[in-house]
Amino acid sequence: MKRRLMLNLPLLAAASEAGAETAIGGHGMAVFGGREGLYASHLPMFHAPHDSQVVLRLHLADATADRALRDELATRPRLWTLDPEPFDLLRLAPGHAQPLREFKARFFEGHFERGGKPQPGEQRVVVDEVLLFRRLKAAPREAGKGRYRLVGKGSEWFAFKTIDRRPDFDHIVRLDTPLVRSEVDVALQGLTRPDAAVQQAFKARGLTEIYFETEDLR
Repeated sequence: MKRRLMLNLPLLAAASEAGAETAIGGHGMAVFGGREGLYASHLPMFHAPHDSQVVLRLHLADATADRALRDELATRPRLWTLDPEPFDLLRLAPGHAQPLREFKARFFEGHFERGGKPQPGEQRVVVDEVLLFRRLKAAPREAGKGRYRLVGKGSEWFAFKTIDRRPDFDHIVRLDTPLVRSEVDVALQGLTRPDAAVQQAFKARGLTEIYFETEDLR
């Protein structure tokens, strides 16, 4: 997939001269959640500047838009995405000297690069917490199990896969009443969807798939 770069070349050059690594680009994200919380997961690849898995807890500065998006996702859990202004993804890494607190983005019902429906106007996205920041390794690696992390509260729970091999897949699901409230390891069969195994591992009553992607992680 072609990911929008729109590099800020003067800033990139200045950072390079100072010896600081940067990852400036248009870092699209999958958006999921509900009334109890909103989350965004960077759509990663194994090449710069997108070679980091990042998951955020966030809210929209516009309270009306924030409430409307939460209600929509709670009522109809499915994929939404955001297409943000260019920024340095590494500013979301723990301990960064200039942590990214907010950015502007356009929201889409569906995938913003695959026919998603654009929503009117831009929104100011406020980063409440970085739940995961993980640099990806491009070297080929096989693994028979994958680790899934759980986020959520109340009656709304979601799980996403830690990207830890190559090729791999990006996977986000909503879980109905999971009895297991911790990370789990799930047996995998190559790049086959493991929805049933994930549901069983979390001992959930049901599962709704939000996002599953293999092509970006070959």
